[in-house]
Amino acid sequence: MNIEASHITAPPVPRNLDATGLSNVLMRDILLKTMFRMSITKVTELSRTICLPIPQTIELIDLCRSEKLIEAMATLSASAQSEANFQLTDSGKARALDALSQSEYYGAMPVPMPMYEAQIRRQSIRDIQITRRQLKIAMGDLILPPTLMDDLGPAVSSGRSILLYGPPGNGKSSISNGIRAAMGDRIYVPRAVMHAGQIISVYDPIVHTVAESSEDNPSLLRQTGNRFDNRYVYCERPTVITGGELTLDMLDLKFNPVSRTYQAPLQLKATGGVFIIDDLGRQEEPPQAIVNRWIVPMEMNYDILALQSGEKFVVPFDTLVIFSTNFHPNDIFDQAALRRIFYKIKIDGPDQSDFLKIFAMVAKKRKMPLDEETIIYLIQKKYPTIKNVYANYQPVFLIDQMIAICDFEGKSRHMSPELIDRAWKNMFVQQETIAR
Repeated sequence: MNIEASHITAPPVPRNLDATGLSNVLMRDILLKTMFRMSITKVTELSRTICLPIPQTIELIDLCRSEKLIEAMATLSASAQSEANFQLTDSGKARALDALSQSEYYGAMPVPMPMYEAQIRRQSIRDIQITRRQLKIAMGDLILPPTLMDDLGPAVSSGRSILLYGPPGNGKSSISNGIRAAMGDRIYVPRAVMHAGQIISVYDPIVHTVAESSEDNPSLLRQTGNRFDNRYVYCERPTVITGGELTLDMLDLKFNPVSRTYQAPLQLKATGGVFIIDDLGRQEEPPQAIVNRWIVPMEMNYDILALQSGEKFVVPFDTLVIFSTNFHPNDIFDQAALRRIFYKIKIDGPDQSDFLKIFAMVAKKRKMPLDEETIIYLIQKKYPTIKNVYANYQPVFLIDQMIAICDFEGKSRHMSPELIDRAWKNMFVQQETIAR
């Protein structure tokens, strides 16, 4: 299911260099560094690399030629200017090296922070309205009680923080991913943004999934074929998932002292999408400290980052934060922290009826024939030993265990009480004293 993105206004293509919001000196230096580091000579390739339309790229080249930093490698004709070759002069190489000594950043022109903020407002996650049908489709084969959908729907549509809690193995992670899938639409992610002359890389191919590209048409010399500003990438709404490995410094701006460039923190990369903190309570930092880090962003819709110099600055925060934990909220948070999380939703295990539906659905997917005697044995003999506590992960676990045994022993796939016993032994480890 996809929601059409026509309601989202694309970042406009800059019609001239002034419309980029960047200084000519900054753009000049990035162009020179790009040509020096990548040995690019063609206008079309330069346009694609620095993410400016061909007319503006030519305008920038002309500016550098007037300063004797770039020279033509062949005679120009008006009809072939976009395919002409250029190279750095000795002065251009010297200027490129000087610029590289200050910052190794080259390639795509950055987006000034005010322009980025304006684009975020145009594609805010808080403007999304999810219907029950969209959410149900996005959850796929998950069998969820109707009351849970009643709680999830308003929470997702609000774009506010959500805490999913409950016993392990009942699909909290799958529900979190289903929430992202329900959004379905696409946004524009900047390749890099700029604040106070510092460039911060944002687009990350690990986090962002490209939906469509937009490139200038080389045959249109003084026009533009771009549908949007190529300093952005048209992407699915991003999803960042962290678990027990999350540390608070992952939420800080990353400075590379060798290249003298910045990398956006995880929550900035997740802007316009979902940030899932899974297995809350398993991190090195206590859950209270992790939630405390999110209080200002969640309440004020902005975050505060710090440059290497110590200067702090504000960035927009437009992210749906989902906390997921196996602990009871009262055991890991104080009431002040809980008050800041807008929706608290308990994810319980299935009842017997839903468990059997899940078991039958998994068996069908795995092409495992159902056996009534085996199912009765499972329900009447095995589950009473654990006080009839069912979990969503158990059907998959038990059936996959039985399949593995059948395949190893060269038998056709089938169910039996004996196979259930063998699978059950792997699902639960009995408490015992181990001799040392």
